Amino acid sequence: MGNGIAHTFAQFGHSVKLIDINPDSLDQAMKTIDKNLQRQVDKGLITADLKATAISNITIIQDLQSGLAQVDLVVEAATENLELKLKIFKDLDAFAPAAAILASNTSSISITTIASVTSRPEKVIGMHFMNPVPLMKLVEVIRGYGTSDETTQAVIELSKGLGKIPVEVTDYPGFVANRILMPMINEAIYSLYEGVAGVEEIDTVMKLGMAHPMGPLQLADFIGLDVCLSILKVLQEGFGNPKYAPCPLLVNMVMAGKKGIKSGEGFYAYTPGTKDIKVSHKFSKTDLLS
Repeated sequence: MGNGIAHTFAQFGHSVKLIDINPDSLDQAMKTIDKNLQRQVDKGLITADLKATAISNITIIQDLQSGLAQVDLVVEAATENLELKLKIFKDLDAFAPAAAILASNTSSISITTIASVTSRPEKVIGMHFMNPVPLMKLVEVIRGYGTSDETTQAVIELSKGLGKIPVEVTDYPGFVANRILMPMINEAIYSLYEGVAGVEEIDTVMKLGMAHPMGPLQLADFIGLDVCLSILKVLQEGFGNPKYAPCPLLVNMVMAGKKGIKSGEGFYAYTPGTKDIKVSHKFSKTDLLS
């Protein structure tokens, strides 16, 4: 998500500092941004000059403190892990200018909780982009308990300036998008787990019957099965409702390292380094009950 967010801001004329402690991740991010911008050029969506300008708008940085010295907005896009996000926001609060807005791209974690470790809860907000960021129009703007009107309005206007459609939502587990999406994905996994139908059959029903562009099991692979599991746990713990309990098959797959596209295998197997499906997995009774 981070490289897509950087791509979008840079494409719309913003100076971007792309920060990661891992140089290999930064190198891969820039390659991905270059490839995706070139795809836009090839489709006639942007000019070659605009691509070059967007690339020049991005500076890659490994040191968080120096990278935050002069910024107006930070958009955190780390793994969906509460402890990690709290640590990052403590550092963001310490290093970013006092006037800077601190936003999280979290897809489910409480903005109020994240803001609680900072000295500026009025300037902490959720800015949940959809994947792939350069193409998807929606931005969920999540207002924490202490988020100010000024911060909310600034992020809404900024989102519009990126060609997005912002939707303001209240800070409850899963917000809107994942509170609705994840139970659907979980139910699709339960349908597979209980032998109602196979992987391709479940996805075909939802694509052809409900006009979804991608079936829920393929979408889960795309999101990352580990991310789906984390979000379901946030929903289950946040609401205390067993209807959000993750399917045992999902838990087993994540524990076995089958995380979807990122690991090359989930409900489908993928050609290495691509999102191209090689085959859908046929789950045996042993797989489902193990």
